[in-house]
Amino acid sequence: MTGLLYLIPVALFLGGLGLAAFIWSLKAGQYDDLEGASWRILQDDDEPKP
Repeated sequence: MTGLLYLIPVALFLGGLGLAAFIWSLKAGQYDDLEGASWRILQDDDEPKP
């Protein structure tokens, strides 16, 4: 039973840390362009330069 006294605060802290990291990634713009990477991989950038 005393183990819960340690595990519950640790779990709440780690959950809050994960939530803070997710909110930071939203504000940093990590999820702005979800389709851009899938289209960029299909573009051929190996064109000869004049």
